[in-house]
Amino acid sequence: MSIRTWVWRGLLALLLLILLYQLWIFLHICYWVHQNPASTAFMRDRLQQLQKENPEARLKHQWVDYQHISINLKRAVVAAEDSKFAQHDGFDWDGIQQAYEKNLKKGRLVAGGSTISQQLAKNLFLSSQRTPWRKLQEAVITLMLEKMMSKRRILEIYLNVIEWGNGVFGADAAARHYYGTGARHLSGYEAAKMAAMIPNPRYYDKHRSTRFLNRKTGTIQSRMRLVEVPK
Repeated sequence: MSIRTWVWRGLLALLLLILLYQLWIFLHICYWVHQNPASTAFMRDRLQQLQKENPEARLKHQWVDYQHISINLKRAVVAAEDSKFAQHDGFDWDGIQQAYEKNLKKGRLVAGGSTISQQLAKNLFLSSQRTPWRKLQEAVITLMLEKMMSKRRILEIYLNVIEWGNGVFGADAAARHYYGTGARHLSGYEAAKMAAMIPNPRYYDKHRSTRFLNRKTGTIQSRMRLVEVPK
């Protein structure tokens, strides 16, 4: 058998594996339209890291349905992370362009343009490594999420699985961790401060009153009434 034949067979086998992986992802998303994910790739990765230091470590996480999450937190997170969430199809092209220009001006990565849908795609299935392949896969998963799920469901899952502190995942665990209350009882200020923590939750878990965090909290709180969130 010639080398060319082996190369073609190898490429076909690789293509089949890629297609099967996409099907595996798609079936998970279909299942999660009505069923709640028990964990995510990012949660499992963080638990593994924590258990290297302490084998008994566990994540703080408790699922809470959308209607039991404070409207303040929904508005705060959308205002902070993705103000056009209700309007776009998974990608905020203006935000991506602005982030690119800002990073180009600074000469380093200082801003992202990821939407809530893109962040959920990454959290559910992908590692934290930044590679061209991961960004491409993130885009494919984002399209699947937007086609299969309502905006309400995407936001519900997002609020329940994102990291909000060292080993703290989801709105309810975070509300109890920071304020000793459930996610449904968060005030406007508490919600805005939690939303401000999202880009660097483990740092803010230890530094809860920095000048930057307090300023960002105020900015988010002032924008909350301007954003649209799913009912």
